Amino acid sequence: MNPRPRLVLLGKQGAGKGTQAVRLASHYDIAHLSTGDMFRAQAALGTAFGLEAKRYMDSGDLVPDEIVFGVIEECLAPGGPLSDGFVLDGFPRTRAQAEELERVLDGRPIDIVIHLEVPREIVVDRLSQRRVCVKNSAHIYSVSNPPKVAWQCDQCDGEVIQREDDTPEAINKRLDIYERDTRPIREFYGSSGRPLVTVDGLGDTDEVFERCRAAIDAVL
Repeated sequence: MNPRPRLVLLGKQGAGKGTQAVRLASHYDIAHLSTGDMFRAQAALGTAFGLEAKRYMDSGDLVPDEIVFGVIEECLAPGGPLSDGFVLDGFPRTRAQAEELERVLDGRPIDIVIHLEVPREIVVDRLSQRRVCVKNSAHIYSVSNPPKVAWQCDQCDGEVIQREDDTPEAINKRLDIYERDTRPIREFYGSSGRPLVTVDGLGDTDEVFERCRAAIDAVL
């Protein structure tokens, strides 16, 4: 088994995938690959590809596969993060994407798939309160835990805002799409023989991290 694992994190938006992906990437010394961050970075640069992806994200829709696949294939090309292990956060989102990921990995399969389970009402509340730094979306705050100075990021002085896709209407639309399109990938991974573990996503971040780490180490 690869000592630097290839991981997939699944779960509803707001389940804490991003937070746990960052911690797992640091713990196992692997790349953290977030499609959302990549899309937003490209949009900030004003590229046609990034702006098109942002249009879908802002409306609460999934980014079409043809846009996603190019980014993922570049990131997972031989010699890139694929060679050293990775944690995928936000991909795959459909069964078709899971099948395409298997093709891209080309005989180097995912080591374990973790599904973070958090009730819908909890994630709607979490995302409605979330605020992010415009300079670095990894710097995350909330209405109940704001920056120290008037919605200015504590780490980089960027403006802290509510993302357009974090309104209750957009959140519920994304969750409906998740229920319709994303859950079948769990069936795909289960039928493909990949270790698929459901982890309770409630509790503080340390507790959830320890559950994820224990699940991964049990497989490795």
